[in-house]
Amino acid sequence: MKAFEKYFPYFLFAGILINANGLLIDILEPDGALYATISKHIALTGDWMNLFGDGHDWLDKPHFPFWISALSFKIFGITAFAYKLPAFIFWLGGIWFTYQLASKLYNSYTAKITVIIYVFSLHGLLNNFDVRAEPYLTTLIIASIYYIYKADLTHKWLHIILAAFTAACAIMTKGIFVLITIGAGFIVYWIIIKKWKEFINYRWWVMIVLILLFITPELYSLYNQFDLHPEKIVFGRTNVSGLHFFFWDSQFGRFFNTGPIKGHGDPSFFLHTTLWAFLPWSIVLYIAVYSLVKRRNEDKNAALRWIVYGSGLVTFLLFSLSRFQLPHYIVILFPHFSIITAAYLVSIIKDITFWRLTVLQTTLLVIATIAVTLLAWYSKMGNPIVVSFISGAVLLSIVLLFTRPDLNKLIAVSSAITVVLFLFLFNFFYPRLLQYQAGMMAGKYLTNNKINARAATLNAWSYSFEFYSPGFVQYVDSVKDVNNFIGKDSAAAFYTSTNTLPLLAEKGYQFNVLKEFGYFHISMLTGRFLNPKKRDQELEKMALILVRKKRNL
Repeated sequence: MKAFEKYFPYFLFAGILINANGLLIDILEPDGALYATISKHIALTGDWMNLFGDGHDWLDKPHFPFWISALSFKIFGITAFAYKLPAFIFWLGGIWFTYQLASKLYNSYTAKITVIIYVFSLHGLLNNFDVRAEPYLTTLIIASIYYIYKADLTHKWLHIILAAFTAACAIMTKGIFVLITIGAGFIVYWIIIKKWKEFINYRWWVMIVLILLFITPELYSLYNQFDLHPEKIVFGRTNVSGLHFFFWDSQFGRFFNTGPIKGHGDPSFFLHTTLWAFLPWSIVLYIAVYSLVKRRNEDKNAALRWIVYGSGLVTFLLFSLSRFQLPHYIVILFPHFSIITAAYLVSIIKDITFWRLTVLQTTLLVIATIAVTLLAWYSKMGNPIVVSFISGAVLLSIVLLFTRPDLNKLIAVSSAITVVLFLFLFNFFYPRLLQYQAGMMAGKYLTNNKINARAATLNAWSYSFEFYSPGFVQYVDSVKDVNNFIGKDSAAAFYTSTNTLPLLAEKGYQFNVLKEFGYFHISMLTGRFLNPKKRDQELEKMALILVRKKRNL
């Protein structure tokens, strides 16, 4: 125990540092760049009520993350770093709340292990790089659970208010379903201990009223943007109620597959998604859950811990039964998973168990090191010699520094898996890969070369072009609308496919090709693209052009 206490600050610092590394990388399409453009529109227009994305009124997600990132743009300017920074700060807050809850349900030792597990979880790092709503949502959920726990323990109204406020912000981040994740654990706990009076305790009903009060900015914004304007076309139809979508279609409509956004659910989806998303701890998590079911804890806090178990179990089942499933949904349960995994590691009393888990995690570390090295050499994404040296050095350091098969070595080896993967991904792979995000490259070209012309996309769709270009970017659907967009100006800049250029010339437009770019949908990698010899064959040719207004129509 003392040995781990000594290493804990170093583990934590390394975990935070490698997560912070994602702040320095550009924004990835599609979702991250889309959310950034929505926030950019707020910052440029000062319209905090109406959300615009895809060139039209946008209803899919609530306002809170966009308000926060738009505020960051107002303070720091419209940059990728400014977009990611507030999400990272929220993530840091999530570390604190996760620690606090784990220390109350267990002890500070277990809480520290929980924190290390949390900061080195694979999809957590991905979410600090490819920022969506999850860094905000995860923290707000675990914060609300913590404050409800404190309110249940102390009966202080301050904790009720804080629980209601953080729950409301979570609702304004993802939707009303988050109340299930926040409240399910307490309901299960009260049922287990037969504390029936809690269901009619006026304090919880006051909290619900406060939540409704705190989400009124969201409700008013939705009502103003959509319910007052039934003529607006949303999801291909008119008479769309923003309030109905918020309370039903956005969550329960997806669950029952009755809303405008549909999916095809697989009950086993999150079982195998967790296997890779919660690496390097996922196998240990499954062992921990099995151990939890198998053994029966009789200590005084066993029932209380169902605050975490119940919340995680109910949410996981709901996700699994839902007809609409995406991998990043599972991230909101990472604090729960981390607490469960840490508690299991603390409960291990046999050296042979530590040895077996260490062998397992060391095998994963060797596999990660080999995989990163081979990918670097095969793809030529970064200097393969440097990548090989760094990955090998991390592996060798762990082997030499931690020789005894105990908790310290297990945590060190497991954390090193994440370090090896993301030193490569964040410092070599993604920076090189993003050069094929053509819209971003074209937008940067406009900004860096100070092209003084209004910008639009022509027969193309690129959120990253919209974000990285200076000012507003519009969408022009066809060549016949080019002249109208140019308007009173002499020329305008267009991001388009090179296939469109002959059509422009045929219609009599004069234009200069400022620069051509190779485009690939880099969030959907293929073997042919990763092969440098075949990569050019996989690229779509895009161009940034300056089109002069056609005078004789």
